[in-house]
Amino acid sequence: MVLGMKYGQCDAADLDSRLRTNAVTDGFLARFAEVNGSYLCNDLLDCDVRTPQGVQHALDNRLFVDFCPKMVESAVKITEEIIAEQDARK
Repeated sequence: MVLGMKYGQCDAADLDSRLRTNAVTDGFLARFAEVNGSYLCNDLLDCDVRTPQGVQHALDNRLFVDFCPKMVESAVKITEEIIAEQDARK
């Protein structure tokens, strides 16, 4: 959301901003996957939290308490790095 708010397309006719947004977003996803192995929750958690069994697995293994906050921290760090890099290019 942060990257979308900072670099997002404000005008539907502004194709350049859409392309920039897509590039920044793709870069974020690639970096997150590189650091964490994936950007998909099911892969990261090794369960499908759309199912009762998956939710139970996540609860039993304290994934929401112990693992997910680490993924949020990683996302914040990567976002900060991307913003710093983008600002340095200006």
